[in-house]
Amino acid sequence: MSDTGSRTRTRRDDDEDFWPADRSERSGSRRKLLIAAAVVVVLAVAAATAFFLLRDGETAAGDGRPVPTVYTPGDADPGTAALKLRSADARPLNAGEVFTPQAKSVGYKTYSFSLVKSEISTDCKSVTWGSRLHGDLAKYNCTQVVRGAYVSKDKRHVGQFIALNLDRQEGADQIVQYLGQGATSGFVLPLRAPGVEGFGAGFSAAYGQAYGHYAVVVWVQRAGGGKPASLNEMIDVSIPVEKPADFVWGRLSLLDGATGAGR
Repeated sequence: MSDTGSRTRTRRDDDEDFWPADRSERSGSRRKLLIAAAVVVVLAVAAATAFFLLRDGETAAGDGRPVPTVYTPGDADPGTAALKLRSADARPLNAGEVFTPQAKSVGYKTYSFSLVKSEISTDCKSVTWGSRLHGDLAKYNCTQVVRGAYVSKDKRHVGQFIALNLDRQEGADQIVQYLGQGATSGFVLPLRAPGVEGFGAGFSAAYGQAYGHYAVVVWVQRAGGGKPASLNEMIDVSIPVEKPADFVWGRLSLLDGATGAGR
């Protein structure tokens, strides 16, 4: 597999069990990321769909700014086209609508997580790094970065939920795609909290998608950064951590209600 630098990674025979099955997708989630298809594309043409950003345990510029080992961007959700402009959805996000009671204790299959800390920053630059990302955040008038840190009930996995509030879908799309361009493009800083110290060191995986003018990223790893048994493990772990993204559907309902009331 190709990463974003001069190094080339190839899939070895003894790595066969690490990769998702050919028909694997993020079932159970509204984001139907075809992980296996992405892997096939990258292996075939080194395209920008699923990237190995750094070797296990590396951080950008060696200064403690972690990026995921594997990053997979998805296409914008077509069901959220009504949210393509923030001008139609101007009210700022608040913690209560994102981190609802249902989003504080989440689960999928055998994985159960609890939200241990959340934060909404109105200074997008202070909780991100990278000149490319900072330029995009300014260009698309980022006003909020929402972050939530999760720890699994058995303490074996940790996760980060991230949502960026941009002024239009074009910006969310661009940021979701270019986060995967390597250590020079930048990333969102993980939220530090009890149980997630050192998040991003070792092996981690992240999945990005645009929902209208919001860019959502889910970032997960085994506690301590150990390599998972397969990428399917990371996919399954990411699904419950994605639960706060349901705020998008609430926003759509409000828009539909406002449109109906105005008829």
